[in-house]
Order: sequence, then C-alpha cells, then structure tokens
Amino acid sequence: MAHPTIPVSTDAFVIRVGNPVRRTHAMMVWWARIALTIVAGCIHGSVAAADGASRPNILVILADDLGYGDIGCYNPESNIPTPNIDALARRGMRMTDAHSPCTVCTPTRYSLMTGQMAFRIPNGGRVFSGAGGPSLIASDRLTLPGMLQQNGYATACFGKWHIGLTFYDEQGQPIHRGGLPDVQRIDYSRRIDGGPIDCGFDQFFGTACCPTTDWLYAFIDGDRIPTPPTGLLDRSTLPKHPYANDNRRGMQAPDFDLETVDLVFLEKSRQFLRDHVRRHPDQPFFLLHSTQAVHLPSFPAPAFQGGTDSGPHGDFIAQLDHIVGELTDTLGELGIADNTLVIFTSDNGPEVPTVFHMRNDHQHDGARPWRGVKRDNWEGGHRVPFIATWPGSIRPGTTSDALISLCDVFATAAETLDVDLPDDAAEDSYSLIPVFRERLSGPLRPYLLQQGFGGTRWLAIRQGKWKYLDHKGSGGNNYEKHRQLKSYALPDNAPDTPGQLYDLEADPGETFNLVERHPDIAARLRDQLHESVQSGRSRPAKTTTSSLQ
Repeated sequence: MAHPTIPVSTDAFVIRVGNPVRRTHAMMVWWARIALTIVAGCIHGSVAAADGASRPNILVILADDLGYGDIGCYNPESNIPTPNIDALARRGMRMTDAHSPCTVCTPTRYSLMTGQMAFRIPNGGRVFSGAGGPSLIASDRLTLPGMLQQNGYATACFGKWHIGLTFYDEQGQPIHRGGLPDVQRIDYSRRIDGGPIDCGFDQFFGTACCPTTDWLYAFIDGDRIPTPPTGLLDRSTLPKHPYANDNRRGMQAPDFDLETVDLVFLEKSRQFLRDHVRRHPDQPFFLLHSTQAVHLPSFPAPAFQGGTDSGPHGDFIAQLDHIVGELTDTLGELGIADNTLVIFTSDNGPEVPTVFHMRNDHQHDGARPWRGVKRDNWEGGHRVPFIATWPGSIRPGTTSDALISLCDVFATAAETLDVDLPDDAAEDSYSLIPVFRERLSGPLRPYLLQQGFGGTRWLAIRQGKWKYLDHKGSGGNNYEKHRQLKSYALPDNAPDTPGQLYDLEADPGETFNLVERHPDIAARLRDQLHESVQSGRSRPAKTTTSSLQ
C-alpha cells in the first residue's frame, strides 16, 4: 500500500526555519503533519488502491475582482465576449446564488483555504500589502491543500497568494508591515515563512499580494524571491487610461513585467499539469490558479490590447477568458479532463472605478443586476460567478440556485475523498456534492454568513429570501462622499433602525429596508448571526471525534 509522500526531510526543514523559537514550533508542527499523513495514508490507502480513478483531480481558477455581470453566461447584456467561460458553463453547472465569504480579497482567500470565515480570527478583516503579515493561517490549522496533501494529492498554487507571510530583515527580525520602507528592509537571502509552502502546497510560484498594484513587484518561487527588486517602479512607462491609476510606486524586480504576469502564471500552471501527468500519472492533484485579472490596474498583455470594443478592462476580461480556455484545453490535451473537477469563481465583486467607467464608457455593468460593488455587503460586493464541471458527476448545461459560499470548496473536496472533517476545521464549510449531483431536497445550509470590509464590524446573514445586514450603510464604501458612487446612493427608508432587512425575491436590488415592517424576522436573523459569532461555527459540530484529527 502506497502512502502519501512526505514533502521535505527533517534536515532540510530545520535548516530552512530561521530562529530557534520558530524552529522548535515548526518541528512540532512538522511531526504532527507526518503523523496525520501516515494515518491518512493508512486509512485511505486501500481505498485509493482499489478505486484510484475515483479520486478526482481538482482545479480551482480564482479570478480577482470579477463581477457577476462580467461574463456573458451570467449577463446577457455584457459587451465583452467570454466564449471559454461560457463554454465551461455549458459543460457543467452554473451557480446563480454563490458568494465570496468577504467583499475583499485577503479574508476571502483565507476562507477558501480554511473553510472558516475570516472574521473569526484575529486580524481577519485585514487586506495585506507589501511585506504585510504574518499569515492569517495558523500553523496548526488544517487547510484545503493540507487535507488533500495528507490524502495523497500533489498540490500546487500559481499566482496571487495574499493571505500574509513573513519576510525577515538582515538581523533576522520579522517584517509585518506593508509600506515601501518595510519592503526595502527585506533580506532576500532568507526563507519566507507562512506562505503557501507552509500551508499545504508542494509548489508555489506567484506574488505575496496584489501582483501589479503593490509595494513589492517580484515573483516568489517556493519560499524565496530568486530575483530581488533592484529599483522603484517607473510609472511613466505604464499605460495611461482610466483603469490604470492603481499602482503604488514600489520596488520592482528586473524580471517582473506588469503586463504579462498572468501569462507567466498560466505557463507555470500548464507546465505543472504536463510535468505531473508525465511523472505521476496515477497521483491526483490539486491546482489553485489564482489570477491577477481583473484587479486594477487593467494591464492586458500586448497580444490582447485592443482585442475587444470595451477598452482596456474589456481586453483584460478577454485575457482572463483566454487563460480559462488554455487551462481547460490543457486538461483535454493531457487526457485528464474526464477525471477533473474544475471550479471557476471570483474573490469578490468588481472594483469601484471599474464599474463606474465601464458603465459610462462602454455600457457594461460588471455588478449587474445587483446593488453594490467590491467592499459592499450588498449583493454586488459578494455575489460572484461560480461554475463547476466534473464529467460523470455534474450534468452538462445545468443551473443551480442553491445558496453557496467559497468556504464550501473545502468540505466538497473532503467528501470526494470520504474524509470526515474534525470539528476544529472548516467550521463554515458545507459540501457541494449534493448540489453537483442534483440530490439536494432542501437548503444546503441553514444560513449563510457574509463579511464586509473590516471583520466583525460589518457582518450580514442570509436565510432563504431574507438578508439581514447588522449595520447601516454598505459595510464598505462611502456612497455619500465617494465622487464615483454618489450617483448610485439610495435613500434609507428606515434611517432610525440599526440594521437592514431585504427580501431578495421581491427586491433583489436591496432598495427597501424592511426592518420596521418585519421586526420579528430582523430580530431572529440578528440573533442567529450573533449566536454563530459566539459559537465559532456555522457547520454543526459532531458528537464524536474524527479519527483523522
């Protein structure tokens, strides 16, 4: 019986962990992971040997700031062609009520990796920049890639990380701040702690934070930056248009081209797929492809510039569509498409300047048909595209209105392997297998939690058609003061109430606050929200302890 491969030797691990305190803790964590790996291998080895083909490969394509209305199969009025994403929807299931756990990127990515809402942890409302950290993922937290790694999967991540990590200065002191002076202190000869390699991925190539709008423009390969920055970004050489004004003047490495980073990530993912199938054809894999597109600035590669009639951002969406097509075509070329679960989604809704200019310049609405944009707790800030294909398990051309979250990817992967999740993991994750196989007889979950920009300050809850926001305003953007949002501000018909209640069936645009008409419903949802915050979970706890803890 073959057991999962342990990724590093003890000698290599000790050498790569910097100071003695971290070394001791890291060794304890490392030995715990060995034990988990051996236990998981013993339990699942016989299953894998007998039915290895049933363990699907998993490819998650995570777009950045892509709105519900940015794709043709979600928005018939879209002016941007997305033939590859539309074809993906025809081959699988399109979810119409899918949500990012948060309205900004860092907390959402944490929740995707852990199955836990980010507001439940310290600093869970943060968005990192530069050398910001440490990682939001605790060293003893079971992660999605870690769970899959323990069960024999090869794991890889290419693209944007943005969940925090730890750089060190020349004295070996950790740097956990995000500004330019902090980036300029980084000692690039030292290992980077807390990144993807420490969170369950065998391979990583990408960036610490937002690739093209950060204080650090450099590629991380594994746990090092092989080509460090040599000078400040020269913004005079960058494109000039309404979607280009989002660049911090950070430190840039000589091999870092802001217009081609997504194509670099694409080639890394395609090479991983080719190498893996050639070298380990019988081992399943988990690949997270995390794009720069379509986060501002909209810098499509030269080959895509002018490719649409919708300006630079339209070209950028078209480039994203091309990337999706290349990745799925590669699965087909390698003969593994039939045993691969593909999920395509976004980390939150579209950005403010993007929506403003695309509406006014190109009659395209990336938030359509919802109210709100990125950072807002209204639907436009977190209702996202979510498409899944899995031949033999997902019927082609299907649509589901099940209420789901990106948190649910974790429990979904666990169910495909018949892994019983412990109570201290994936506390907000529900398996999508009943949805995929169209066996859902009622709601998937009793309720859905939603997090605005700022942790516990801006929380919301959804149950059926009812949505309660436990705050006033959007939970993110200031519509009264923002020059691009003033024209979209709506009056609050219940200004004296502490929260907002909407009936999404009758009022999908969230235009009329019903707290005063239905105080009992508002109170029930508010109590449920507060109870879930206090209990630390929304997935019910088990009465017995899992053997895989």
